[in-house]
Amino acid sequence: MHVIVHGGAGRAPAAPAERGAVLDEAAGTGATAETPLAAVETTLRTLERDDRFNAGRGSAVQADGVVRVDAGVMTSQREVGAVASLTGVEHPVSVARAVCEETPHVLLAGDGGERFAESVGVETDVDLTTEATRERFAAADPPREPGGQVAWVRDHFGDDAGGADPTVGTGTSDHDTVGVVAGDGERFAAATSTGGRWFALAGRVGDVPQVGSGFYCSPAGGASATGAGEDIARTTLARRAVDRLDDGDDPQAAAEWALDRFERETGSTAGLVVLSAGGVGSAYNSEAMQTAVAER
Repeated sequence: MHVIVHGGAGRAPAAPAERGAVLDEAAGTGATAETPLAAVETTLRTLERDDRFNAGRGSAVQADGVVRVDAGVMTSQREVGAVASLTGVEHPVSVARAVCEETPHVLLAGDGGERFAESVGVETDVDLTTEATRERFAAADPPREPGGQVAWVRDHFGDDAGGADPTVGTGTSDHDTVGVVAGDGERFAAATSTGGRWFALAGRVGDVPQVGSGFYCSPAGGASATGAGEDIARTTLARRAVDRLDDGDDPQAAAEWALDRFERETGSTAGLVVLSAGGVGSAYNSEAMQTAVAER
């Protein structure tokens, strides 16, 4: 199994070596899986339970003080499963896989998604905040009334200034979605998982669970994207990269072409990883995006 995983696009992390070691572990564990779908789930579960990453435990907090997580998976057979706005679920990638394999649906959200998670044995009612994220939210002190949040969110949505400002609380950067692509040379799968972006309106859903935006797969290979979610969704970044694989590009050329077009159209920041039978590729235009590769 060949695996490439990313830890999110954003500012340079405070402890890159430590995060890199977790990414290496995640990729290595995923590479031992028997199928690409099992590989992407196994890989992302490692990152979801590590609060160095904005997925599962330690996720970003929305403006109402609640953590809501999203995830999506897709195979080269065009099987899809995704979840959005789940609370208390540390491993949304496992719920997304269950949606893919056990239901006729593509996407479950909110309370219904949480009940489904419980029914398939995925733990719910988990506290996804950490001391650092609680301190950061308390220091920001958003308005409590929904009507007063819109203007505040316009000024604070996705703000990662707190990473460099100790008065905001965390000492960490606002890294985005984590994702992975895996393949055995004939079959492929892609997956993403995220806690979204800091200080979004309650219930905001970005690119991650949207097919073709945060993740996409075809018989030619797969891609997982990370970065400014609204702009990724507007341009279907992951699908564009896979379309290039379909046209015969190698993964590195596909990643670079898709990111270049994204940047020209939006002026925004993103990153992506791509995998096909021909190898792996990655590209980003943010300050940093850590990746790891494993093959067994």
